[in-house]
Amino acid sequence: MALFRMPSAGPAALAPRGHGLLLRSPQMADYPQWAELRDRSRAYLAPWEPIWPSDDLTRSGFRRRLRRYAEDIAADRSYPFLVFRETDGELIGGVTLANVRRGIVQAGTIGYWVGQPHAGLGYMTAALRVLLPTLFGELNLHRVEAACIPTNAPSIRVLEKCGFTREGLARRYLCINGVWQDHLLFGLLHEDFRG
Repeated sequence: MALFRMPSAGPAALAPRGHGLLLRSPQMADYPQWAELRDRSRAYLAPWEPIWPSDDLTRSGFRRRLRRYAEDIAADRSYPFLVFRETDGELIGGVTLANVRRGIVQAGTIGYWVGQPHAGLGYMTAALRVLLPTLFGELNLHRVEAACIPTNAPSIRVLEKCGFTREGLARRYLCINGVWQDHLLFGLLHEDFRG
């Protein structure tokens, strides 16, 4: 049935752009810029992310990350994107569609991060607005989900500006910065997005 089809476009074709941004899969050539931005933003990002592996910012760690990404994309499980400013190619942050479920669900979960120098400037709201048509279009999702820690007001604002609806609270949902944290649950349906 057409309703439950897999995406027709190959993963390499997924490079949405708009609002002065380009979103695309990470490449090995991105390593220096990625590692520098992540390192520079470590203290800023730590309260909102899982504990980083000890080799997270190494070239070999990045290479392993890319291999895992390639496997996940090929299996239609996950789609990572780095967010670049088009005017100068500067890396802003990243968005990942993970936990893709097909069949009668047609859903996935997004997570995102923005480097500290770019925080609070509207880049992540713009990036999600650029990405959502691809998720509902080429990837044929019916529902996109997100979760964030209740005290993460900037992340809540991003989701609300992009049309997500707060749907509930998941107690001790994810282990963030070494602690099991409650998360607010958000969802956006294809028909809500089109409306």
